[in-house]
Amino acid sequence: MKSVGIGIIGGGLMGREMASAFGRWCALTDVEVKPELVAVADVVEDVRNWFQRIPSCTQLTGDYKELLANPAVDVVYVAVPHNLHERIYIDVLEAGKDLFAEKPFGFDLSAAKNIAAAVKKTGRYTRCSSEFPFFPGAQRVVQAVKAAKFGRVLEVVSGFHHSSDLDATKPANWKRFSRTCGEIGVLGDLGMHACHLPLRFGWKPKSLFAQLQKGYPQRPDGKGGMADCDTWDNAVLHTWADIGGQEAPLRLEMKRLAPGETNTWFIEVLGTEGGVRYSTKHPKTLWVFEGGKEQYWKQTDLGFGTPFKAVTGGIFEPGFPDVIQQMWAAFLMEREGKLGDRFGCATVEEAVASQEIFAAALESQKTGTAVKLSL
Repeated sequence: MKSVGIGIIGGGLMGREMASAFGRWCALTDVEVKPELVAVADVVEDVRNWFQRIPSCTQLTGDYKELLANPAVDVVYVAVPHNLHERIYIDVLEAGKDLFAEKPFGFDLSAAKNIAAAVKKTGRYTRCSSEFPFFPGAQRVVQAVKAAKFGRVLEVVSGFHHSSDLDATKPANWKRFSRTCGEIGVLGDLGMHACHLPLRFGWKPKSLFAQLQKGYPQRPDGKGGMADCDTWDNAVLHTWADIGGQEAPLRLEMKRLAPGETNTWFIEVLGTEGGVRYSTKHPKTLWVFEGGKEQYWKQTDLGFGTPFKAVTGGIFEPGFPDVIQQMWAAFLMEREGKLGDRFGCATVEEAVASQEIFAAALESQKTGTAVKLSL
């Protein structure tokens, strides 16, 4: 099995999650490439030290440029605050490394376009992180859309909700400030999750009306004082999209203040002749609608039907670590030209299109009007 040297820039929550996915790689049975973590760069020493438990990781550094100079690194995964995306992503590409980028692919639309231009200039293989479509239920939605058995699509809802920011005592971090998270706020934080499948299906918004909402204006700063917070926390985007030659409402929802939701990704497609609904709130359950004189919602209990086969028994339930691993399998197999007809990671074009949507949302919020898009 071919090994690919992986470097991680930003060893926090997601950096550790990616490293753990590599450690379980033996669970996959139909991949022809193996990731090997060889280097980690993070400015915080305690964060770097966590990776000492991984024998293959022989370089720990506080300077990401030292990682980029390492010839053992083939692919770099980057998970850093949004204001650092553009510079670091372009440095990765210009260093001759392939890039697995975290969403939102830049601080704003301008940054996303600059990164895309660097991808084109360097010719480096690049994808954007978006793991939830790799859940078996999400893959069944993908299959249903491909089968086109809905009749005329009447409505699509796609979104991501969580509630951790309902806690007013939670200290402010970089996501609370426009200077580091970007003016787009929650759109950049969660928006790729909501946009990925609609964009993959070709359901591109033609017009958009945004309802953006801010939460607590201040939070503890972790030093005994209070910090001013200025990012958008909730966003509901009402759009019209061309679906099957007909205009249909497409609603995109991104919320960091969603009561009762720990971490929920969902999508629903409803048509005149059928429909499908899936949510990670009930990760084993797929809902399928059948029309006719009598109408039915059928509930199906799903097992471990992931795109890439694993040793895990088919009756068992996949979780977040599993779909992270599936996403990496898709990234690496597509890099090798061996993805086949399996679902692939979010593309550069999809990442830029999501930023087009976010920019239109900001304009709509400012003007209080619907904004046209030409994606």
